[in-house]
Amino acid sequence: MRHEDIWRALDALAAEYGLSASGLAKKAGLDPTAFNPSKRIGADGRARWPSTESIAKVLDALGARMDDFAALVTGATALSRGGRGVINRRIPLIGLAQAGGEGYFDDGGYPVGGSWDEISLPEIGDPNAYALEISGDSMEPVFRDGDVVIVSPAAPVRRGDRVVVRTRRGEVMAKELRRHSAKRIDVASLNPAHPSYSFELPEIAWVHRIVWASQ
Repeated sequence: MRHEDIWRALDALAAEYGLSASGLAKKAGLDPTAFNPSKRIGADGRARWPSTESIAKVLDALGARMDDFAALVTGATALSRGGRGVINRRIPLIGLAQAGGEGYFDDGGYPVGGSWDEISLPEIGDPNAYALEISGDSMEPVFRDGDVVIVSPAAPVRRGDRVVVRTRRGEVMAKELRRHSAKRIDVASLNPAHPSYSFELPEIAWVHRIVWASQ
């Protein structure tokens, strides 16, 4: 677990319950500024971690479980809220063919702007998750033209994952990650009629994992 993963999980936890970072701290009986972004790095520049006691108080105040929090740390799932499932969340949606245009993603690869549609889906723990509508047949038979995939910028990416890749030239593609070394990224089309690609690492803006698909 990395420093940013823990803080991202706390932010996601707050968002799931409609709270700000300050509201989450107050609900847990902590100093209202305990989770503020300004408190996450010390005056000496060192990363400051929330204590296990603070996390335990937060989970107790919300009625959440430790495995819920762990899932948010990895970006794997959303909260169970006592096994009832979360209220459907609306996330931004555009077509894969549009995604290479300007104004849809910020420099960090997160969705921005008012040109996105929305889709309502449960169990998405990443507050920056977004949806893309597949166009074309390069990923058949797994993803077909018109399928909607949910993409999580926070989810860890491993070999064999289905991913969305954006190049520095603005190309956006859905592929399978075949290799990710310190110098290169190799991605493959599942449909043998379409090419696979190999990129030098500086050519890639970001790689995000596909975590769900409607078929």
